[in-house]
Amino acid sequence: MGAFFDIYLLFCVYMILLLFSSFFFCVSSSSSSCKLRRQFHLNGLQKAGDVVLGGLFEVHYTSVFPDFDTQGFRHAMTMVFAVNEINRNSNLLPNVTLGYSLYDNCGALVIGFRAALVLSSGQEEQFLLQENCLGTPPVSHFATCSCLSNRQRFPSFFRTIPSDAFQVRAMIQILKRFGWTWAGLLVSDDDYGLHVARSFQSNLALTGGGCLAYTEVLPWGNDPTELRKIVNVMKKSTAHVVMVFAHEIHIYQLMEEVVRQNVTGLQWMASEAWTSVDVLQTPDFMPYLGGTLGIAIRRGEIICNCSNNMFLFFVNTEYFFTFQVNQFWQDIFQCRFSPPPAGWVEAGGALCTGQEDLHNVESELFDVSNLRPEYNVYKAVYALAYALDNMLQCEPGRGPFSGHSCDKVTSVLGVVMGSTDHTSDSMECTSCPDDFWSNPKRDHCVPKTTEFLSYHEPLGICLTSASLLGTFICAVVLGIFIHHRSTPMVRANNSELSFLLLVSLKLCFLCSLLFIGRPRLWTCQLRHAAFGISFVLCVSCILVKTMVVLAVLKWFGAVQQRGTVLVLTSIQAAICTVWLVSASPMPHKNTLYYNDKIVYECVVGSTVGFAVLLGYIGLLAILSFLLAFLARNLPDNFNEAKLITFSMLIFCAVWVAFVPAYVNSPGKYADAVEVFAILASSFGLLVALFGPKCYIILLRPERNTKKAIMGRDTPKT
Repeated sequence: MGAFFDIYLLFCVYMILLLFSSFFFCVSSSSSSCKLRRQFHLNGLQKAGDVVLGGLFEVHYTSVFPDFDTQGFRHAMTMVFAVNEINRNSNLLPNVTLGYSLYDNCGALVIGFRAALVLSSGQEEQFLLQENCLGTPPVSHFATCSCLSNRQRFPSFFRTIPSDAFQVRAMIQILKRFGWTWAGLLVSDDDYGLHVARSFQSNLALTGGGCLAYTEVLPWGNDPTELRKIVNVMKKSTAHVVMVFAHEIHIYQLMEEVVRQNVTGLQWMASEAWTSVDVLQTPDFMPYLGGTLGIAIRRGEIICNCSNNMFLFFVNTEYFFTFQVNQFWQDIFQCRFSPPPAGWVEAGGALCTGQEDLHNVESELFDVSNLRPEYNVYKAVYALAYALDNMLQCEPGRGPFSGHSCDKVTSVLGVVMGSTDHTSDSMECTSCPDDFWSNPKRDHCVPKTTEFLSYHEPLGICLTSASLLGTFICAVVLGIFIHHRSTPMVRANNSELSFLLLVSLKLCFLCSLLFIGRPRLWTCQLRHAAFGISFVLCVSCILVKTMVVLAVLKWFGAVQQRGTVLVLTSIQAAICTVWLVSASPMPHKNTLYYNDKIVYECVVGSTVGFAVLLGYIGLLAILSFLLAFLARNLPDNFNEAKLITFSMLIFCAVWVAFVPAYVNSPGKYADAVEVFAILASSFGLLVALFGPKCYIILLRPERNTKKAIMGRDTPKT
C-alpha cells in the first residue's frame, strides 16, 4: 500500500498499462530465444491464458506481527476473481482467455524487484517464443506517490487511486476546520513519506493552515533506538495533533513504543495506508488510537452471485494446494498441513484436512461491506480488459492510432519492450568531482558556485564601510586628545591609558576586515588571534582605568598600570599561541549546506581554544563592570566609572547575544555575525567612553577645568 511499491513500479513503469497490478503480455509473431541469468524462488499463483496479467501483492511480511497478511491475500484474490469473472463474460473479450501470474513481494523492496523481473522475463532458464506462445511466457496498486504524476517522466503510468497530493490537501482542510495550527508529522522513509513531507511544508505555508512542530522519518526494520527517540520528540512537543503517512508495518512498531512509554492525549490523523487496518484495532492500541481521523480509499461495490455474498469463496481443487492458499488455510483455521512443524501436535495443535468449512469462519476476508483497495484492483483489471476489447472491436478509419487506423492485438501482445543486462552500457552514470555539480540536463559536470563573505556583495560592503568608519573616528578622537593633551579632561586617570585604549579600539575595528574576503590559511589563523589580543588590550586598559578611579591600591602608579595591561594582554597572546600550534584554524570547503554550492569558511580547529579566548575576554569585561559599578557613586562631577559601567554593559550584552547567533548561522553568515559583534561592541565602547569627553573638550571648554571635574566649581550656564 502507499508508495512502498512505487520504487519497483518505477523500474517497470514503461511496461505498466494499469495501476495496482503490473501488466505485461505475451504473444509473438516471430520465433526468438531468451536465456535467464538467474532464477528467483518466489511465492506465487499462476493461471495460463491467451493474455497473462501480472500482479504484485503484499501477502507476507518479512518482520513484525503475523507473517500472513489477510488483507494482502484478499487483494490478490480480488484480481483472481475479476479475471475469472471476465473469462465467464461472453460479451467481453470473446475468444480471448485471460490468465494471471501473481507474486508475493513480502513487503520487501528487494523481493518486489525480483518479482518485477520475473513478470517481465519468466522463470525458465531458456524458452522459445513461437506463434502460439508455447512454453513459459513473459507476462506482462495502490501507488499514491505524487512523484508519479509527472507525465513527461512517466507517460505510461495510469492510476486507479488518487495521488497523495489530494490527501495532503484534505489533511490541511481538516487542520483548518478544527483550528489545529500546531501539529507533528511522521512519514515513512521512502518516496511515499518523503514526498508527502515536502508537500506538507510547501502547502501549509501557502494556505496558512498552521505550522509543523516537528517532522520525523520512521525507520524501516526494527530500530528501537530510533523509535524511542521519535516518541520522545512527540512527548516533549507541545503539539497534540500527530499526522502519520506511513505503512501499517511502521505504525505498528511505532504504537508498540507509544504504548511502552504510555503517551496519551494525542489526536492521530491517518493516511490511507493504515486508516482501516485490523491489526491496529486491538485492546492494547485502541486506548491510544481511539478517535483517530483518517483518509480512506473510496469504497466501492463488487456485485457477485456467490452464496452469502462470499465472492472470495475461491478455494477449490484448481489451486488448493498452492503455497499461498495453504498459508491462508492454516492462518484462518489455526491448523497445520502435514508434515506439521516439530512439536506442533505435542503442543495440542490441530492438523489441517482441507475439509474445513469456510462458512463457519468469521474473517475480514469475507467481509464485502467495505471494499476499498479491493475495488481499485477490480477496476484496474476491468479497465485493461475493456481496453483490449476495444482494440479487438476497432474499425479501420475510426481507430485511435495514426490516420485513425487500428492495430492488431498480436502486435500489442509479445513485443519485446526492452531488456536489462548488468554488463550493458544503454546509460552510465558517474559522480561529479567534489567541486562540480551536474548541469540541468545531467549530461556533464559544471563547477559549483562558491559562497563566502565577499567585499563585493552588499553585506560585505556595509561591514567594510562600518569598519573603516570606526577606524577613522578613532583616529579623529586620538587627534583631538593629542591636541588637547594638556587639559584636565585628557590628563585625568592617566592620559597614556586613554591613548592606548584608542589605539586598541582602532585595532578592533581593523581586525574585523580579516573576516571578509575569501578565507585563506593566513587570514584564518590571524583573524581570531588579532581579534582576541586587540579586545583584551582594550578591556585591560578599561580595567586598569577602573582600578585607578576606584583607587583600590595607593601604590598603583603609571608603571604598575602599564605592567598590568602588558601582563593581561600577554596571557591572551599565550592562549592564541597554544591554540594556533595545537589545532590551528584553517580554510574549509563546506558542501553540507548545499548540494550545488561550495561554502568557503574557516574552521576554528579547536572549539576549546576558541571558547577559552572568548571566556578570557568575558572574564576581564565582567571584572571591569563590577569594579566600575562599585565606583559609580563617587562624588566627582565627571565620574568616569559611570561611563565605564555603561560601556561594559553594552559590551557584555553584545557578546552574550553573539554566541547563540554565531552557533546557528551557517557559512558566511557566521562570519557576518562575528564582524557585527566586533563592530557593535567597538562602537559601543568608543561612543560611551569618549563621546562625553569629546563633547566637553570641543563644545563645553568651560567645563574642562580641574575644579569643574572635581566638583568644586560649577560654572553658570
